[in-house]
Amino acid sequence: MDCCGHAHTPAYQPAIWRMGLAPVGALLAGEVGPRGSTEAARTAETASAALDVLRKSISVDVHTHGGKSGITSKAPPSDDLANAMRAGSLAVACLADVPDSPILGRNPEGSLAVVRTPEPGQLYRHHLERLAWMDDLVASHGVRRALCTADLDAAHKAGQPAIVADVEGLDFLDGKLERLEEAHQRGIRHLQLVHYTPNDIGDFQTGAITHQGLTAFGGEVIQACHRLGFVCDVAHATEAMAKQAVKLATKPLLLSHTAVSGSRAMGPTPLTGRQISPDHARAIADTGGSVGIWHFFPSLDKYVDGLKEMAEMVGVEHVSIGTDQFDARGCVEDYTQWVHLVAAMLRGGFTAEEAGKIAGGNYMRIFRAAVG
Repeated sequence: MDCCGHAHTPAYQPAIWRMGLAPVGALLAGEVGPRGSTEAARTAETASAALDVLRKSISVDVHTHGGKSGITSKAPPSDDLANAMRAGSLAVACLADVPDSPILGRNPEGSLAVVRTPEPGQLYRHHLERLAWMDDLVASHGVRRALCTADLDAAHKAGQPAIVADVEGLDFLDGKLERLEEAHQRGIRHLQLVHYTPNDIGDFQTGAITHQGLTAFGGEVIQACHRLGFVCDVAHATEAMAKQAVKLATKPLLLSHTAVSGSRAMGPTPLTGRQISPDHARAIADTGGSVGIWHFFPSLDKYVDGLKEMAEMVGVEHVSIGTDQFDARGCVEDYTQWVHLVAAMLRGGFTAEEAGKIAGGNYMRIFRAAVG
């Protein structure tokens, strides 16, 4: 059995595929548009096709904070994430701890930036606190933690939501490479090199250029990621840093959440500094990797247009969904909307095979190569 999906739908349907919860059930019942109308019939047909995609392939949000009650909130762990994933038939969430969160705030332009200097050891301590939060989530709130590809395959077959533990920015290292091994032992399998805080790994898109790209230490970090078995994520890195990382990479790279520079589908946005050029995107694709598109679009249909913008540049095999879900902003407000997004992809012209690749198959290829 291929671990990106199943060759056929098994006779036994796990709970995640039998939920019949309102958002999906209403679509399947044709309750959009007048009963018996062509609109209702087409809606039901598309929803059924979307669920079939999600049954056959492991779907992955390649970058998320788990929504309003997630890991970056002040809320304790709860069943919210698992319940929403089941309702929308999302199989896997790459759940990102943010070590530099305590020192971030909004700048005058409304963008996230460092607003205070961290105390010695503060970001490492915060990172450990968030890992403990994730441990509690896995122990008591309905999600599995995946440590390898076989774990993801088993969770999907059982219909149980899974997380890949992720860290957004390696500011917790404090120059100590051995903390990567500690992170691996704690169950982390996905690492993003830089975020909003200057560090000794490389330059980030919205900060001052101080390293002219990737540092020598950053190169050691990439090599350690490959050796230990992490997905290496270059989101937030400058184009120069990302291209230098590409030259060192021996495994596929991920750029988990962004959009095409000047995206027409997004329209005017304060996030222009985080969008990427076609050359930037193609460099990631050339490693066999993928570029995740965030959900900051006016609607699901516009989100699909954003996926198309990237697919036209790098090919469907190199596009993923990385919502960056952390509060109510964005068109995938919670994971009950996941199946609706896949349905919108099918409506928008993606084939079922293409939708399966973008919704998870492309990340599974990277995860398999990086983690095993």
